[in-house]
Amino acid sequence: MTPRLRRFAFTLTVLLGAASALVPSLASASMGDKDVARMVSFGGACAKCELSGRKLTGAQFVGANFAGASLVGSDLRDARFMGANFAGADLSRADLSDSQMVGSNFSKAVLADARLRAVEAKGVNFASANLARVDLRDAEAAGSNFSRANLTDAKLQASDMPAANFSRTNARGANFRDSSLNGATFTAGVFDNASFRDADLSAANLAGATFSGADFRGADLSGANIVGVDLSRARGLDQDQLDEACADNSTRAPSGLVARSCRGGARIRYVAQPPAPPASPAALRYLIAAD
Repeated sequence: MTPRLRRFAFTLTVLLGAASALVPSLASASMGDKDVARMVSFGGACAKCELSGRKLTGAQFVGANFAGASLVGSDLRDARFMGANFAGADLSRADLSDSQMVGSNFSKAVLADARLRAVEAKGVNFASANLARVDLRDAEAAGSNFSRANLTDAKLQASDMPAANFSRTNARGANFRDSSLNGATFTAGVFDNASFRDADLSAANLAGATFSGADFRGADLSGANIVGVDLSRARGLDQDQLDEACADNSTRAPSGLVARSCRGGARIRYVAQPPAPPASPAALRYLIAAD
């Protein structure tokens, strides 16, 4: 057990800054080398903590600052992140399936090859995060911010992400099949060879994004903004889909198809904004462990 984790064995201790010593209060709170499952509630500052490979199933991170922390390969299934700051944290290969994130900040975090299956991440900030090959199937992420994130080869099938922000996102090869993306923003993003098969893209904004080789078979493009978008090398598009979208003279359609403008322009239903990242904890905070 590392000295840092030994200091984590406690029931109620005072944390003075990120480098404060934590004094154990109960012997029964001790834990094995890889088992920290009894510590279900974290609050305060633990920036750059080393918790890789730890079992944190069902843990609660309430107003906690774990910026830059390392949780590589950790078990965080069914965890709760409430107003928590994980900016720049390394959660690559971690399992966050069925977790809940409310008002939390994962900007610039590393979540490559992580599992976020069926996660509830409404309005969460993933800006500039590395989500390469992440598993976000069946996720609920309405209004979440994925701007400038790396979503290459990500799995997002059957996800519910209305009004999500994918602007300037690199999502080459990502799979959005059967996902709800109505009112989402894809401006200036890269979605080459991505799959939008049977996805709901109604009222989405695709302006300035690239879709070379992307699959739109069965996708709902009603009211979607495709002004100036090059869809000439997209796959699966038909005339009915383009007739429902909002194009202009600079929109390029696949051979044999015609993109037309729509009356009144694109009908954006709503655009949710993610909450501001949580503030950093004050110098004095409490870190609580409970059975």
